[in-house]
Amino acid sequence: MSISIAGKAAIIGAGCSAFAEHWTKSAEDLVVDAVLEAYADAGIVEPRRQIDAVFAGSLYAPMGPVHVTEALKLYKPTTMVYNYCATGTEALRAAVMAVASGAHETVLAVGFDKPKDRGVSGPSVNIRGVRELPETPAGWFALCAAPYFARFGAGREDLARIAVKNHHNGTLAPKSFLKKEITVEEALGARLIAWPFGLYDCAAQTDGAAAVIVTRRDLARNYHDRAVIVRAVASASAPHPHTDPAHDFLRWKPTVAAAEAAYAIAGISDPMRAIDVAQLHDCFTLTELLSYEDLGFIAKGAAREHIAAGTFALGGELPVNTDGGLKAFGHPTAATGLRMVYENVLQLQGRAGARQVPGAATALSHNIGGYPTGCAVSILSRE
Repeated sequence: MSISIAGKAAIIGAGCSAFAEHWTKSAEDLVVDAVLEAYADAGIVEPRRQIDAVFAGSLYAPMGPVHVTEALKLYKPTTMVYNYCATGTEALRAAVMAVASGAHETVLAVGFDKPKDRGVSGPSVNIRGVRELPETPAGWFALCAAPYFARFGAGREDLARIAVKNHHNGTLAPKSFLKKEITVEEALGARLIAWPFGLYDCAAQTDGAAAVIVTRRDLARNYHDRAVIVRAVASASAPHPHTDPAHDFLRWKPTVAAAEAAYAIAGISDPMRAIDVAQLHDCFTLTELLSYEDLGFIAKGAAREHIAAGTFALGGELPVNTDGGLKAFGHPTAATGLRMVYENVLQLQGRAGARQVPGAATALSHNIGGYPTGCAVSILSRE
């Protein structure tokens, strides 16, 4: 038996640290930055009394719960979740399930990571995969490029336009890491990382934290009148795409499955019409391109024409990655999913400043996890 979570939980507070190379701050400092903003946003003045439980996620913190409980001096039941890059959305899903099931009334979800302390310039991933050869994230996602380009006629120029869009949006977000406009020519001329990805096709890894306060929908007005309703949070998994003989390298199966589940929970049949703003997992520009199609916004193979038409730009039919995405805002692995939710909360409340999508009423976030065998999708709406 399953319990429906649709519309039973609301987000009453959201916070986010600056995403940056925080050489003078600890992971605990970043957690405090994000959570104190979420408390203030929700009107939480006595967290030890008003917060019932904590759901936290971190990829690189070996003693995760300690980082949260000691930093906040909030000694409540604390559950750590882990789903690689989708960890932040999984923390939200756990929080929403706890509230929707009646286990708790008001909970904190927080994601944080400080990868810059590891002494490497990028993700030091060394996972054994096909024929026991080491793999890297760039290598994983690049494998979709050749078959997709050959089948649908797309190319590196289309990826470059996505990078240009996200860099522009990042300049409008005060807490983003990369505030630098780029051109298509600069993106195409950057040093190659893993064909077809150049430097500007790859997300910027940073330190950071993000947090939300989740409560029962019927209690939200006890705090303020601008609560955001959680219409759906869904998670899905699929076989590893590099060892799945049925994988065609034209899509990510977990994205398709998570989206279908989220739409079913939220009662959405036409996502392109129902969603007003979306934050997609652009770990690489090609991943964003594929996600337009995997999420059902457009038909398979149609991304190239929509990129050229500006469909997903600010001012377009469906603005995507309004704060710059992983590409420009930054990617502290476990914080990313909740950073997406933070941006969507701001958008739905009309507080996104220069990047505001006028009249945004429903927002989606999409967070790929696993290696990459998982995905989590959230859908939020204004009350």
